[in-house]
Amino acid sequence: MSSVALPEPHAEPGTGKLGMWVFLASEVLFFGGLFLAYLYGRTHWPLGWAAASRHTDVVLGTVNTALLLTSSAVIALAVACEEDERQRRWTARLLALTAALGSAFLAIKGVEYHAEWREHLFPGPSFALDTPGAQEFFALYFVMTGLHGVHMIVGIAALAILAHGRRHERDWARADHIEIAALYWHFVDIVWIFLYPLLYLVQRHG
Repeated sequence: MSSVALPEPHAEPGTGKLGMWVFLASEVLFFGGLFLAYLYGRTHWPLGWAAASRHTDVVLGTVNTALLLTSSAVIALAVACEEDERQRRWTARLLALTAALGSAFLAIKGVEYHAEWREHLFPGPSFALDTPGAQEFFALYFVMTGLHGVHMIVGIAALAILAHGRRHERDWARADHIEIAALYWHFVDIVWIFLYPLLYLVQRHG
């Protein structure tokens, strides 16, 4: 798993942004492999994939999607406020709000995981569904959403640190660092935008 680190205080702003774009490109390749695995399962076990998807909680998944879309708008506003000297007093609050929305997402995901554990949807000997492919769906579901959650934890930590630094006007909590964190956060949100329909909306009408 790659790690995310803010650029050193003395680094050129363009260098930090380039580094983040390179990191995000590697993450695209990483998640791309998981999406290919999903495509393989979807084509080889269509009935199992559909049956398993109907056991995901589409309501909580939709709420989480709304939270992440809202968080993307909030962090974009934080970047805009940081660029306007008259509005910079809002930057720290908006960064903290973005982190709070991300934390709410993880809390809801934890509720989902708990329900899926009780319903025996974790792959293993006591798996509840007997449709071929259903267990493979949930194995990939937990891998993909778990890795996405890890990326979110990293992003939330970075945003909380930047919010604290910006509130206290630390030199390292400057505009280019906030923009780099926003790029990362947007990437995490985009990944979820792909995960949501693939994991929650596969033939739910069946």
